[in-house]
This record gives sequence, structure tokens and C-alpha cells, in this order.
Amino acid sequence: MNSDIVDLNLGMDQNIIETLEAQQYHIVGKHSGVKLCHWTKHDIKDQGSCYKDKFYGIAAYRCLQASPALAWCTERCSFCWRSESYAMGDDMSNIKHEDPKSVLHGMIEGQRILLSGYGGNPKVKRSKWEEGNEPKHIAISLSGEPTLYKHLDEFIGLCHDAGMTTFLVTNGTQPEVLANLENLPTQLYVTVAGGTQRTHSSITRPFNPKLAWDKLMETIDLLPSINTRKVMRMTLVKDHNMIEPEKYAELFLRSEAHFLEAKGYVSVGDARLNHGFERMPSLEDIVEFSHEIIAYAPDKIKIIDQSASSCITLMAQEDYPWRKLKFSY
Repeated sequence: MNSDIVDLNLGMDQNIIETLEAQQYHIVGKHSGVKLCHWTKHDIKDQGSCYKDKFYGIAAYRCLQASPALAWCTERCSFCWRSESYAMGDDMSNIKHEDPKSVLHGMIEGQRILLSGYGGNPKVKRSKWEEGNEPKHIAISLSGEPTLYKHLDEFIGLCHDAGMTTFLVTNGTQPEVLANLENLPTQLYVTVAGGTQRTHSSITRPFNPKLAWDKLMETIDLLPSINTRKVMRMTLVKDHNMIEPEKYAELFLRSEAHFLEAKGYVSVGDARLNHGFERMPSLEDIVEFSHEIIAYAPDKIKIIDQSASSCITLMAQEDYPWRKLKFSY
């Protein structure tokens, strides 16, 4: 979707900014932002942590959830709980992409502002709050498609220089960006919401369905050459894309990703406009579907963990040393 914007200093529309701020986003510059995750709010009060902690050792209270492309995406996924309007479209070429140093600094400062109210909360240990103000992990996944930000490579490098691990989450529509990264994320997530173009496009609603699927397949074929930890991620909606398990198995093996996550859709945020609570799969549903996927390659894929609170299973290649998967700080 092309834009008629000619002023390269323009970023997000003011109406979008006001909507996001009302949803407790902290806006950084013209095109970036941070928001406290549900689990960050819980973990800082010792009320539980997310699956990333259970699976990978990522402490939620020290995790910064951010995006350098907050209002731009190549897809409009019906299961996304973020704002689906993406009124700025799928093209960031008409705006000035801000310096990655200022973007990262703004994100960290934004996280501290959002956490400031917890400093006087009697349920929060002072030492934990102080650690939370020094994030050790950044999930580049908050909203939008982060690979649209042209300084992503340098941004990831700056995150690592600051002592943070990085999870980059992409919908796979920008394989050329991934191919040219010199600073690889600590872990790379690729979202696959359907085993076939028809299923995938019906739920991700890309601006260009044929191109999006072709680009995703390019990304799948690129993954074996990317030397970092890789995850193929499925967000599953009951009675919609929990079909064709053999196709998911084929794509996972083709990608040579280390992990395969099967996560249930949650009816929150804007996703409630598209799918009701009845479309939310239970953990039992997710486990059953995971076994259907494994059935097509029982000697190559296995379930290695699951999280009831996040309604997710973690599968891995049989020969991957997954017991050593956790990060430490």
C-alpha cells in the first residue's frame, strides 16, 4: 500500500498515536514504541512469568517488548491482539527512519517510565523493580513488522552491545532483510499461520496475498543458512487454521528451525472483533494438534515442553540439544 506522504519527517498519524497511548503504549519518536507485557506486570509482582521464562529462561520483568515499526505491517492478522488498523499501511519508505541509537535509548527510557508506578507498589520488591529498570532482553515483536525498519541490523547490534538478548519476530515477508543481517538476533521467530497459501492468507490477510506467501516460502528456504537459533511459530485459531497438520510438519522440517511452537489464539484486544472466545483452543486442543503434526515425522519431531498459562507447546527437532536451550543472565 503506497502512501501520498511527501514530508519525510512525518511518522504515525496523530489519531493512531492517541489510540495507542490510550492502550498504554509509550510512543518513541515517529515510528517506534514500547508497552509493558501482561507477564511483565505479573512477574515484577512475583505473580508468575510467561512461557519464554519456562522455555528459554527469559525473565519477564526484565523483558522489553518493543517495535521500531509500530504502525506498519505487511499483514493484518485476524488473531492479532494489537490494533489491526495499520492505517499507515505496509510501506515505511516515505518516512524518515530514525537513528537506531535514539530509538533504543527511547525504548529503554519508555520502559522505565511505564515501570515507574511499580516502584512504590508494596507487592514489588525494590531490588526487583530496580533490575526491571535495566532490561536484559528485548522482544522485537510488539506491533507491526519490524523488518520494515531499515536500521534493524544496527539496532540489533546495539541491543547486544547493551548486554541484551534479542528475539526478532517476523511474518517472513521480508526475506531479503533477514538475508542481509550482519547482527543476527539471539533467537529468530517466523510466524506461520497456515500450512497452505489459502489457509495462511485467509487468517493473516496480507496486503498482497500471493507475494506474501511466496516471500514466506523464501524465508523458510533461507532459514537453514541463518546461523542463529530459530523458531517456527504457529498461532492457532480453533475451527480455522488447526488443519493440514502434515503441511506444518513439512514446512518445519524444510525450514530446519530448531523449535516449533504451537500457541493458542487468545480473544483479547482487537482480535475480539474477528474471533470470539469459542475460537480459543484449550491446552488439550493444542497438545492434540501438536501430536497430529508429530505423527507425520515421529522420528524427527517431539514435544519437549508445554505451558498451560500461555496455552502453548514447544516441539523440537529430535536431535537438537534442547536441554541446553535456556539463556542465563
